[in-house]
Amino acid sequence: MNTQLYIGIMSGTSMDGADAVLIRMQGNQWQGALAHAFTPYSDDLRQELLNLQNIGDNELHRSNILSQNLSRLYAQTVHTLLSEQNLPAEAVTAIGCHGQTVRHAPEHGYSIQLADLPLLAELTGIFTIGDFRSRDLASGGQGAPLVPAFHQALFQHPQETRVVLNIGGISNISVLPPQQAAFGFDTGPGNMLMDAWMQHNWQQSYDRDGQRAAQGTILPDLLDNLLDHPYFRRPYPKSTGRELFSLNWLQGRLKGGEKPEDVLRTLVRYTAQTIHTAVDTAAPDTRNLYVCGGGIRNPVLMQDLADLFSPAVGLNSTAALHLDPQWVEAAAFAWLAACWINRTPSSPHHATGAAKACILGAGHYA
Repeated sequence: MNTQLYIGIMSGTSMDGADAVLIRMQGNQWQGALAHAFTPYSDDLRQELLNLQNIGDNELHRSNILSQNLSRLYAQTVHTLLSEQNLPAEAVTAIGCHGQTVRHAPEHGYSIQLADLPLLAELTGIFTIGDFRSRDLASGGQGAPLVPAFHQALFQHPQETRVVLNIGGISNISVLPPQQAAFGFDTGPGNMLMDAWMQHNWQQSYDRDGQRAAQGTILPDLLDNLLDHPYFRRPYPKSTGRELFSLNWLQGRLKGGEKPEDVLRTLVRYTAQTIHTAVDTAAPDTRNLYVCGGGIRNPVLMQDLADLFSPAVGLNSTAALHLDPQWVEAAAFAWLAACWINRTPSSPHHATGAAKACILGAGHYA
């Protein structure tokens, strides 16, 4: 059987930019990730996307214009990747594009990811697959997280339970028991609240190397207040987003007069504590945790996780399993595209709560 190339595009809840990853498959068999490209969002694009989180005027028009602008940026990222690898568009079987989430409401049966998929196919000349969440939602699932099936295909071990932790804007886990179906759920905020607090106080998109948080002190009362959110008492499967964990929600829990660095430091521990509680509850026999996503670059967060999990659970990067932690999510959507092409059910229905495994996505010819 000939090998095929796929490109996955992911722009996550952090809204920092678009990742594209080139992978090789042989039918449904993973052959490896080959290359990566990243295009950052402009400040204006990011702000326009954030504005859509709130009810406003002319939302339909704004959403469609943003979908077109995003697809032009996605196409630019694909062209960069192909150019750097000296590949023609014809060498790629399909693109799997997640799109940019602006509203996630599984309780109402929908989740909105912006992307003009026909335009992306036209601009790249490559068959494009997207809208991955809708089919799972139609089958009664949460539409998220979608990556546990991919994690199972790549990372499951025959003799030990592993957990893959993705720390993006939202944090989610995939639990991979040996010889059993994977499951998972969103544990709560990842970088999202930290990033919003950085933007609000210092007009910076994120806390580079955890430098600001390292200057602060954990506020126990605030931490307890944040941990009292009802989301954490809900059983899984469950998923969440900016709708629940927003800057306004955080500000409503402040007494006033807190040092900004102390609030930030508390938010770091909040992310770590909710992750630890989720893993301890869902997979108490876990001995190795593998981390991916942007949060792995925050040494304060990683130290908090190490302190909470040690010595029972080892903390590792997915690089130890031969996949760069910054590539994992985009690679997952390339893999989902391969599943669509090969007509293979790919939804992790044990994670999302859907009635059955489905072939996810809708395809658009170039």
